[in-house]
Amino acid sequence: MKELFLLFFLLVQIAYGQKNPYDSLERKLAAEKVDSQKLELLEQLVNVAFGSDMKKALEYAKQGVQLSEKAGDKNWQPRFYEMEGRLHANLLHLDSATVFFNKAMAGYISVDNKRGEATTQFKIAWVFKKKGELDKAMQADLKASMLMEALGDKQGMADAYGRVSEDLTRQGRLTEAMVYAQNAIDICEKNHLENELPYALTSAGSTAIESGHNKQACGYFNRALELAQTQNFNAVTLCDFLNNRGNALKRLGRYDEAVNDYKNALTKAKKANYANAVSATIANLGEVNLLMGKYKEALPYQLETVSLQERDSDLSNITENYLHVSNIYEHLGDYKSALSFHKKALLMRDSIASIKSDSAMSEMLTRYETKKKEITIASQQRRISQQNEIQWLGIGVVLLLAGLLVFGFISYRNRSRSNRLLVSKNAENELLLKEIHHRVKNNLEVVSSLLALQSAQIDDQDTKVAMQESQNRVQSIGIVHQKLYQGKNLGEIEMRDYFLNLSESILDSFGAEERVKIELAMEKLEVDIDTAVPLGLIVNELLTNILKYAFPNGRNGSVIIKLEKRKENILHLEVSDNGIGKSGLTHGTGFGSQLIALLTDQLNGKMREEVRNGTLVFFDFKMHKVA
Repeated sequence: MKELFLLFFLLVQIAYGQKNPYDSLERKLAAEKVDSQKLELLEQLVNVAFGSDMKKALEYAKQGVQLSEKAGDKNWQPRFYEMEGRLHANLLHLDSATVFFNKAMAGYISVDNKRGEATTQFKIAWVFKKKGELDKAMQADLKASMLMEALGDKQGMADAYGRVSEDLTRQGRLTEAMVYAQNAIDICEKNHLENELPYALTSAGSTAIESGHNKQACGYFNRALELAQTQNFNAVTLCDFLNNRGNALKRLGRYDEAVNDYKNALTKAKKANYANAVSATIANLGEVNLLMGKYKEALPYQLETVSLQERDSDLSNITENYLHVSNIYEHLGDYKSALSFHKKALLMRDSIASIKSDSAMSEMLTRYETKKKEITIASQQRRISQQNEIQWLGIGVVLLLAGLLVFGFISYRNRSRSNRLLVSKNAENELLLKEIHHRVKNNLEVVSSLLALQSAQIDDQDTKVAMQESQNRVQSIGIVHQKLYQGKNLGEIEMRDYFLNLSESILDSFGAEERVKIELAMEKLEVDIDTAVPLGLIVNELLTNILKYAFPNGRNGSVIIKLEKRKENILHLEVSDNGIGKSGLTHGTGFGSQLIALLTDQLNGKMREEVRNGTLVFFDFKMHKVA
């Protein structure tokens, strides 16, 4: 008994003596004084955390973005933009991922980093696939493939061929897809690329399973998983390999084995905060229970799946999952719910264009095959000349898009007023209006990305700050349209949720999430779009001013935003901070001050400012309609 107690005590000591895998790197980071060395340590921390906790990895990536921007290191900036974008993508923050990938691409182009351009194109393609835009995804993968071939990067070429194989598989072009997958395998085996081989095998397995060769697919997936386990791949990667093998086992009717793989993958995915794998695994557990006839067990999995996909705008398999839910409800005798989800599936199917036999896709692949090795001197010279022209071109495109957006917004506003009753009764019109808001939001993202691209070419710090502020203004309007197409009420915005998203975006752009806290002291309150946009711009200007001047030298602080409806249709807004008490924004002559004054007049409002343990700004607006 004494020996057992000593053994137990020793095991406890060993367990508690294990160091956090981040401890050593974090100590080095804290002691390091040189920015370039700090950035290398942060990259290592991102890579270590990626395999076990994506949210923690995202925190390190954000630190890297802030430090590289502060240091003005043009080589490190796009690398950390790419890292943060990748983490947002795997957490299914697809809009945020797109923003950072666009920043990464602009940064890599500015320093002529072709490999960085290629790896970012791979990630941009992945986001397009999640959104159901397969033509754009394939175009991005082909661009990356040409870059890797020009560089002679064998691992990059194998990766590219595997991704093109996946694109072709999604289009139903299975013979061509298997050729690309086999090319990827051949490159890996010929060049002893053991780390890349499991991914190439996975591409072949995906094509085989779509071809109905389930036993062959299971062989590919099983070999990929065994290689990954032998090479001690991280838990995040093993989630995907387990999911893939589970899919093959499911197709072979080996349901219990499939469930075991799926549950193992789900445990790992949840532990690592891997949102994409969590969503995929829950969907697979729903489908396998459906196939087993366990409809009550399948229903919660499938309902959670469509809820996650709707929340994250993940359109890759949502039509199929709507049909699964409809099928389950039908077997459970709930025909009303079954019909409802069947209608959703039909609407979604019609809204996503089918490209399985699209001639443009075939032409795209043909062009690639004939020109993939022709990255010529002429194209390089074009890129150099574009660098010189990009400033004026960018300004012209921004002005043009801004004009189009204003025209589109006015047209939509007039149309929405005359058709509000019809929209509430007609599901197709509701879908159309949501699509309009979605497209307006996407166009605003294009404007924001162009501003970011333009900013990357500017060395003057004051001009760079002005461009960033313009980018924040565009994003504040974009969030309004995002809330409209995501919400149930197409005519009004819930302001508390809107201000929450707006403040997080602004804090992120200034890198101030850790030192400045924003509190929303308000209840849920809905206002119409004509009011929400000016209010968002006013709050954007106030928060920007606070982050620039109220907390100097990295000082910590807090901001409180209040919005409430008062008697006689008065909408009262307060924005206060506990900073150094710098006043004069609402009476100044700068662009931000003038913009606040104009927007206040537009809303029939009055404003005043007080300096009292910080700065307080009050607004009272006479509104025609406040919900």
